[in-house]
Amino acid sequence: MPELSFRPLLASDLPQVLAIEQQAFSHPWSAQLYQDALERYDCWLVALAGRHAGHAVMQYVADEAHLLNIVIASECQGRGLGRQLLEFVLAQAAQRQCRECFLELRASNHGAYRLYESAGFNELGRRRDYYPAAKGHEDAILMVCSLAL
Repeated sequence: MPELSFRPLLASDLPQVLAIEQQAFSHPWSAQLYQDALERYDCWLVALAGRHAGHAVMQYVADEAHLLNIVIASECQGRGLGRQLLEFVLAQAAQRQCRECFLELRASNHGAYRLYESAGFNELGRRRDYYPAAKGHEDAILMVCSLAL
């Protein structure tokens, strides 16, 4: 596999971020959400052979982490990059002395569910009709994993 690297996401990355979001999600984050995230949260970019392959947004509150968003460019999916990016951001959270990491995902996102479950996340519950969908709304699954200190 070509060289993989991680670095903080920059405002200059936003055009690529938004393009990846548009391809990957039916209801992508907006430019304004990303601009706010850059000011408030830890935002990371994963590059494959120097090219933007995906990104993640993490929020920290006391000793808890919350994975707000993670995405791999559609042309880079299926290579294990999502797992590597997830492992990277979880390691960052552990370094910050976080005890747990929480996330929410669409109930229909079975691939992501399997990834999170294999990474040690457990289902906590659901938020009914949380996400907008093509025909109304769909549930969010709440998940958590413990982080080794």
